[in-house]
Amino acid sequence: MKHSNRSLELLPTTFILVGIPGLEAQHIWMSIPFSLMYIIIFLGNGTILHVIRTDTTLHQPMYLFLAMLALAEVGVSASTLPTVLGIFLFGATKISFDACLLQMFSIHSFSIMESAVLLAMSVDRFVAIYSPLRYTAILTLPRIFGTGAVIGLKSIMLMAPLPMLLRRLPFCGHNALSHSYCLHPNLIHLPCGDISINNIYGLFIVTCTFGLDSLLIVVSYGLILHTVLNIATREQRKKALNTCGSHVCAVLAYYVPMISLSMVHRFGHHVSPLLHVMMANAYLFFPPVVNPIVYSIKTKEIRRGIVRMLSEKRSRV
Repeated sequence: MKHSNRSLELLPTTFILVGIPGLEAQHIWMSIPFSLMYIIIFLGNGTILHVIRTDTTLHQPMYLFLAMLALAEVGVSASTLPTVLGIFLFGATKISFDACLLQMFSIHSFSIMESAVLLAMSVDRFVAIYSPLRYTAILTLPRIFGTGAVIGLKSIMLMAPLPMLLRRLPFCGHNALSHSYCLHPNLIHLPCGDISINNIYGLFIVTCTFGLDSLLIVVSYGLILHTVLNIATREQRKKALNTCGSHVCAVLAYYVPMISLSMVHRFGHHVSPLLHVMMANAYLFFPPVVNPIVYSIKTKEIRRGIVRMLSEKRSRV
């Protein structure tokens, strides 16, 4: 009981968010690219969600999973927006302890959802290529929405213990965070107590979500390639692979920055703090900026839906 009370006494009331180390004087100018990225993220993903919702021909497994991906990306971006723009526009570098834990929970939960949706999309592509005649019979609407519910519930349940595990640790006055938002890998370096349980549980989350998801995505594409190579004509093989192009881009946009950030955190102890921050920004901002653009350009049905929506608005004016 005494240890619990002592931990509570040593919890910081606020954290200090550094933003971009070494560029504090230029923060107001940094607000311009970040504001543009948020506009692209919310406008791009919002447009895709609107097109899929209003066009009944897009109420198919592939596009419903795309809508889930867009929702997860909007969730990640909405989680970071208050502190990022608060720092760069208004110089508001302080965040309360509880708000920081809530932001950490939200960012990581939506990131886990994003990874799981990418896995679901790879399974969707495999089913579409392996058994096209039974595609809609296998991936029915109840199964798709059930998958979405399981993904959301799994993400929340896995992340729920992390804030509680952090609350039990003494921080001994350490409260400076090197990013513009609260991330668990950054927060876990501040406590002065035993963090072995937090590290073990964090490793468990990474392994059973991002690690397992990425492995199963690779397996899915191995099966897809095996199926495509057994298709008789070259034209059909090309058509089958083309349906995977956008998803491959989304997977690369998500996992390449994540793996790079993990490598920097693990081995880059002597690397500039600026590189750590830029890699974290790439991990959180690159996928939601790039994916709507990729899907709008490479997916014919989405492109048609956007053109139809714009033409309808123009006709009203």
